Amino acid sequence: MKKILLVCNAGMSTSMLVKRMLKAADEIGVQVEIEAKPLAVAKKEIGEVDIVLLGPQIRYELDNVKKMAGATPVEAINMKDYGIMDGKKVLEHALQAIGG
Repeated sequence: MKKILLVCNAGMSTSMLVKRMLKAADEIGVQVEIEAKPLAVAKKEIGEVDIVLLGPQIRYELDNVKKMAGATPVEAINMKDYGIMDGKKVLEHALQAIGG
């Protein structure tokens, strides 16, 4: 099972995106574990997931999070996909980035 961590400021809109990503995963038959956490909390869990996705509002933290993550891929969520809460597209991007 692939583990995806979404990182944001507070987690409100990102948790809505998580629900849509989980629904999309169900529809395509992929087993994933997806969580949304604020950066301060997520720092402890970055090494335990397959990919870290940053919300567009904290895209400026990309380099710092990449340093923390080591070999774990870190990507910023596409602003348009985030804005329209396209869980399927965000999920597909994450799976493609980790080869799943």
